[in-house]
Amino acid sequence: MSAPLGWLRRHLVVIAGLATLAYLTLPNVVVTVFSFNNPTGRFNYAWQEFSLEAWKDPCGVADMCGSLSLSLQIALWSTIGATVLGTMIAFALVRYRFRARGAVNSLIFLPMAMPEIVMAASLLALFLNMGIELGFWTILIAHVMFCLSFVVAAVKARVLSMDPRLEEAARDLYAGPVQTFLRVTLPIAAPGIAAGALLSFALSFDDFIITNFNSGNTVTFPMFVWGSAQRGTPVQINVIGTAMFVIAVLVVLAGQVVSSRRQKQKH
Repeated sequence: MSAPLGWLRRHLVVIAGLATLAYLTLPNVVVTVFSFNNPTGRFNYAWQEFSLEAWKDPCGVADMCGSLSLSLQIALWSTIGATVLGTMIAFALVRYRFRARGAVNSLIFLPMAMPEIVMAASLLALFLNMGIELGFWTILIAHVMFCLSFVVAAVKARVLSMDPRLEEAARDLYAGPVQTFLRVTLPIAAPGIAAGALLSFALSFDDFIITNFNSGNTVTFPMFVWGSAQRGTPVQINVIGTAMFVIAVLVVLAGQVVSSRRQKQKH
């Protein structure tokens, strides 16, 4: 076997991984590049010239920052609700035996397998039959419902990997149920809870289909972007997208740094 083919065979997995990463990152790179564009028309699809005007005034488009603020509020509250409920459900499914436990397990994960259009239409029919006015609260309820499954999945996986002997040791050292939970169980489950919360926030902030069905006259940021794309795409949308991407990367890097420091302290 020739040297180039041997080298390619040894590094094939790394090359495939880098190619996949580049493929996934390419849309974010395009969004970042076009956030510095100065288009001549309404549509920001062709590069014209470098400009910082959009970054100087990211709220220059009417109602855009209002919709962004609304999306952040909904994402924050739905994350809190889904994380609290999902954590309790995950512990209940792992630690306790009760009737219809298998059925509950299946129903919890059903929204993850169900097409969003089905859930959106079902929730809309539910709200209309109950006479609930569509708006902020219907969006929030809908987001908690579909984020719940992802939180349960993340926390449940973490709880299943926990060593029950650690909690038994805490009880042997005369720690009460609350002390055991706060000082042993919760710190061990924290990475799964944090992962579920971050995933919940991203899914809620990004959602369009379920939100569009149950929003009424309320306009979230994804709905604003969809509406703007039909009559013109302001550069400020790319600015907000770039900022959100950078924040997400910084959060992941911060998590990696904290994790590596903890590993070094253990050793």
